[in-house]
Amino acid sequence: MNPGEMTIKEVKEFLLTCENLSEEAQALFAADMRSGVQAAFKQWHRRMEKTRQLYQRWLDMSKHEQELWKKGYAYIAGVDEVGRGPLAGPVVTAAVILPQDFYLPGLNDSKKVPAARREEMYEQIMKQAVAVSVALSDAALIDEINIFQATLRAMQIAVQNLSVAPDITLNDAVTIPKVSVEQRPIIGGDGKSISIAAASIIAKVERDRMMKEYDVQYPGYGFASNMGYGTAEHLAALRVLGPCQIHRRSFGGVLVP
Repeated sequence: MNPGEMTIKEVKEFLLTCENLSEEAQALFAADMRSGVQAAFKQWHRRMEKTRQLYQRWLDMSKHEQELWKKGYAYIAGVDEVGRGPLAGPVVTAAVILPQDFYLPGLNDSKKVPAARREEMYEQIMKQAVAVSVALSDAALIDEINIFQATLRAMQIAVQNLSVAPDITLNDAVTIPKVSVEQRPIIGGDGKSISIAAASIIAKVERDRMMKEYDVQYPGYGFASNMGYGTAEHLAALRVLGPCQIHRRSFGGVLVP
């Protein structure tokens, strides 16, 4: 591949789709002093560096899984929750078992992934996962047994409802009661484990979709945008409308004067 024999347009098109260049080829591109070639080559370098960083991040986040797979744990379920803090709506949990050849660049804690990208990741996880299970605890149960216990109960159901029984679960920070399989709680697990991060994505997308449906059912609170969190808009609506059926009455700020 000799860039000197190519037009600048051809160089740009080639580098846009090229995933690997030998050192010799890179030297040829670097030696081509045409400004358009230099700009395209620098852009290619930035793209390759970003790809390298994403792959290294993936290796770092899959260390728990790699360790367990090597020990013979075939089915590892990542478990996470979304929605412990809002004033309204359910807490949603997910359990996800990923295949050992799974690769999804940029997978991370759902809070750190843009909404549009979360939707894309959700579809890829649902398509490729060995098993996915989602469970929730609604506002009434949260008020009855408290948010922490309601979260644990939903996690328990999510694990038990997996279509493939896991050999071990990786949980975001907690130990789930009444789950017979081995568990490994990981503090900040949604940023340290690909399985937990995948569960975080599934739970977040599922809950956001529910809250958008609730926004139609209970208009005026802004659920489609605030997802039940205590934003200024939401608190102002509570002062005018009072709580609706999906509000957590045990949470401060819901039963306003």
